[in-house]
Amino acid sequence: MQIGELASKCGVRIDTVRYYEKQKLLIPSGRTEGGYRIYSGGALRELKFILRAKSLGFTLREIRELLSLKIDRDNQPCKSVKDLAEAKLTDIEDKLAELTSMHQALTGITNACCGGDEPATECSILDALDEEDV
Repeated sequence: MQIGELASKCGVRIDTVRYYEKQKLLIPSGRTEGGYRIYSGGALRELKFILRAKSLGFTLREIRELLSLKIDRDNQPCKSVKDLAEAKLTDIEDKLAELTSMHQALTGITNACCGGDEPATECSILDALDEEDV
């Protein structure tokens, strides 16, 4: 299949396929006489794999590592894959904790604000943001 068909089957733009190709995550199986890229069914599976991994928060570097493990799966322990997944879970948990803290702080300063029509010279949100500890 050509690049447009591959992109369409995965719901992405052609530029996305080209980008993953430049990043060495996806490799066309060849080219037509006219120079158009040709992709196999394997490329379709690989692109879907990349998109699923990306949707779970894996970076392109991590996806490259996952693909490498997948390609050489006969010689790689499952532990290597699990370690990557657990590291990503830790990253996500850290981000969730940070977002929760941000949410609590913002909720606190928002609730303290009267939100009236008076001038913002007395706005408690602006005052809170002026303080060192929000």
